Amino acid sequence: MPALLFNPVVNFRVLQFLFFWFLAWLSGRKNRPLFTFLVMLGIVIFNLILPYGQVLFSIGVFKITSGALMTGINRAVTLEGLIMLSSFTIRQDLKIPGIFGELIGESFRIFAVIMNQKKDITRKNLIADIDRLMLELSGDTAENSKSAVNPVSRTKPAGFVILALVAVLSWLPWILFLASS
Repeated sequence: MPALLFNPVVNFRVLQFLFFWFLAWLSGRKNRPLFTFLVMLGIVIFNLILPYGQVLFSIGVFKITSGALMTGINRAVTLEGLIMLSSFTIRQDLKIPGIFGELIGESFRIFAVIMNQKKDITRKNLIADIDRLMLELSGDTAENSKSAVNPVSRTKPAGFVILALVAVLSWLPWILFLASS
């Protein structure tokens, strides 16, 4: 995350976003390119409302400026990059130490179960379907906390290599920027 947030070059930030999108795809997450594009387009358009910088062109009285365009692209790529980063790093079985960590982990687990069962919720019986799902989850949570203990899985050497590679590739645009300046 710091590699993306502290990167001052928009072009490199775009590369990081594409890299995170690729990693999310590799991890099996469903990415909707049209939705991602529309969110990014909306962010850019809202940033164009306040023009600053050199005027690139005009559409009627609406001026498209370089500063507003670059700021919009920067913000859109940052937001979507963070979303892609979280989609491949946050998992249902995420272990965070402490009581707060347990609460967050349980929240992720419940959210994952809800997302997997969202097809069971229909418009016809919306309230009843949500109520049934919540009752199932509350019973499931009570059973899991009493009887099931998740086994601890150790990270294998290949996992450490992949993690190091991802970290280096995430920081690579930042390193290239520092080397070029």
